[in-house]
Formats: sequence, C-alpha cells, structure tokens
Amino acid sequence: MLIALLVMAGLALALGAVLGYSSIKFKVDGDPLVDKIDAILPQTQCGQCGFPGCKPYAQAIASGEADINQCPPGGEPGVKALADLLGVEPKPLNAEHGTPKPKSVAVIDENTCIGCTLCIQACPVDAILGAAKHMHTVIASECTGCELCVAPCPVDCISMQPIGEHVDNWKWRYPVFEIKQAA
Repeated sequence: MLIALLVMAGLALALGAVLGYSSIKFKVDGDPLVDKIDAILPQTQCGQCGFPGCKPYAQAIASGEADINQCPPGGEPGVKALADLLGVEPKPLNAEHGTPKPKSVAVIDENTCIGCTLCIQACPVDAILGAAKHMHTVIASECTGCELCVAPCPVDCISMQPIGEHVDNWKWRYPVFEIKQAA
C-alpha cells in the first residue's frame, strides 16, 4: 500500500514538473497588434460596430474580419488612428453603424424609476447601482455613454446627457506612441 502511494506521488510530481515546464516553454502571449488596436478604440463597449465590445472588434480588425471604419464613438479621428497604425488608407466612417455623438452619460430620473433592474442587466460596464424594486443610480465616472440601458427601461426614466470636456474628464483621445530619437 505504501509503495503504491509513493508511486502515485512520484508520478504526480513528475507530471506536475512537466506541465510547469511546458507552460513556461510554450507560453503564448496575446497579439500585440490587438492590444494596440484596442488601445485606440474608445472603450465604450457599446456594440455599435457589430461586435460585443471593443476587444472583440480589435481582434476582428487584426484578423481582417472587420473594417477600421465601424466605430461611431471613435469617429473620424479613430479611423485615422487605426489607419496609421495598420498602414492603410483611412476610410470615411461607415454610417450603417451610426454617427458620432458627443460624449454623454446616463442619468436616471429617481422619481420615475421602478427598480426593474433591466438597465443593470443591459449595462456592459456595471455603471448602474440598485436593487430590485429600489431606485437605481448611475456611477457617472464609470458610464461610457453606450446608451444600452435606455432601450430596456419600461418607464423611460433614463436619459443621456452630454458632458463637456473639463479637467476632471479630459483624456488623450488616442495613445501617444513613442517617438524614437535619432542617435
């Protein structure tokens, strides 16, 4: 019995070592091109491009399954940044997927909200707080302005309000790539 336990422990140790070595030796990193494309996209997770979020759209662009002009929140500057990254000609924004809009945030009318939780289920970034049969509220700093919470609301208590750019919410629109210095 003791010999059987020792043999099993030895086999487990040997197989664990082989698996550990294999995970290091054959490690597959993510596609750096997908990460660069994803960094350019606005991260609204709105699905207007026809994909469930910005990362799947970035993967589709990198694999050649999607065009660079399908992101209305990114607008023409986003298309140009993607074209520059990929070394292709910029294209006009594809109107089939929508038109660019000013950045906005969802606002819930607290007097009208019935606490149905449909907006919470629709929000791709968990920016809405609340519980069943209780009033909900939006965490404005987390809201991407995707508008996915507006349609499911049965009492139309959610509105999108544009936000202006100021010091608290201003960001570089697209990543600044390193400028290589001449030696």
